[in-house]
Amino acid sequence: MEYLVYVSTAKKFMSDAELLDLLQAARIKNAEHNVTGMLLYSEGTFIQALEGEKENLYVIYNAITLDSRHRNIILMVSGSVEERIFSNWSMAFASVNADVLELIEGYLNPSNSNFIGDNNHATVLMLKTFAKINMLPLSF
Repeated sequence: MEYLVYVSTAKKFMSDAELLDLLQAARIKNAEHNVTGMLLYSEGTFIQALEGEKENLYVIYNAITLDSRHRNIILMVSGSVEERIFSNWSMAFASVNADVLELIEGYLNPSNSNFIGDNNHATVLMLKTFAKINMLPLSF
């Protein structure tokens, strides 16, 4: 099993409706390729952790790199993992614009102290750091 984490910049700030559209499309594509993960968004910046079999993972990642909604895609880390960290989520999601999004299935409120869990894998630590830096009310 492989994993990767990337960051990118949205070409424009995304509305709740646009984020919902992106999330729904990602969940369908991820489920088709047996890829799981988590996406965080804050003020025009994305960080996403993905995991799956290498071939499937890079089908998804390559499609992401071609997506016109964002730019400046930087692959932060990749490697192997023995078991899935995000096994229950075709795509978990958190955003600072949480008012409407809390109603979305799979939405995790980053203000909950353990919104990702207590795993200390690099992917989890990067997501928690992103939430903290972007002033999401998250306590560690």
